Amino acid sequence: MELGLTAGTRESAPVFEHCGLNRLGIAPTDAEYDALCRRIRGKVLELSHRAKTPHLASAFSCVELVAVLLGSIVKMSPDNPYDPNRDRFVFSKGHAATTLYTTLSTFGFFPESVLDTFGTAGSTLAEQPSPRCQPGVEAATGSLGHGLSLGLGMALASKIKEQSFRTFVLMSDGECNEGSVWEAAMLAPAQRLDNLVAIIDFNKWQATGRSQEVMALSPLKQKWEAFGWSAYEIDGHNTQEILSVLSKVPDGSGRPVAVVANTVKGKGVSFMEDDNNWHYRIPSEEELLAARKELGLI
Repeated sequence: MELGLTAGTRESAPVFEHCGLNRLGIAPTDAEYDALCRRIRGKVLELSHRAKTPHLASAFSCVELVAVLLGSIVKMSPDNPYDPNRDRFVFSKGHAATTLYTTLSTFGFFPESVLDTFGTAGSTLAEQPSPRCQPGVEAATGSLGHGLSLGLGMALASKIKEQSFRTFVLMSDGECNEGSVWEAAMLAPAQRLDNLVAIIDFNKWQATGRSQEVMALSPLKQKWEAFGWSAYEIDGHNTQEILSVLSKVPDGSGRPVAVVANTVKGKGVSFMEDDNNWHYRIPSEEELLAARKELGLI
């Protein structure tokens, strides 16, 4: 994919040498991340339109989170994507997989020609991801509520084997309806898994309604704290806030880390933002062009 980004000097938060942006010679500044995220959203739009697949708004709400994680935080290299000492990234909200696929492709884990097969017969890139369907995809997700338990197992294995890798799990707020999430939330601090990070994409919507109306999720940060986690609340579209929190993991507390990231469903395109119809809608040709124009891509 032609990113249209420029090289720069590293600033502020630390960046691991083999993470995506540094490999491309790009500084983790607001301007560079903004350009990257607009490109990712444009490609996600294109994939949704071409393959006639839904969940576009859910994919948009987590773009900055995934871009920063793979661009500056997760120690995982496309040159050796199955290194046993790599950080693990479990993308638990599998229905938004186009954002994961697009970002991995952008950072060189697999070619754009493979990305363009998304949703077609025989493609390795299905609407919901399967384990190791392409480098960087750690697990089968999409059946919501299981990703944190998977990540907990990985983090526990790291401790047992005396390895140093960390595990990051990106979840939807709707997943927090599931009892399996809170079972994992109780076990992680009991095992002192300070190498485990749960990031909740809190876009305030679920498939059929507002998250708070379906289940009383709020106050979400305080719930994680009550379960024994070191909890933070951030703007999930502010790349410097994301960098600031995630670059400090483990955070010295001896506890697992939960990050409640406040986001907007459909972020980046005005006629999709905070409109739950775009959980299922597929953009028409006219809507695709209007959205790409708003993103500054045409």
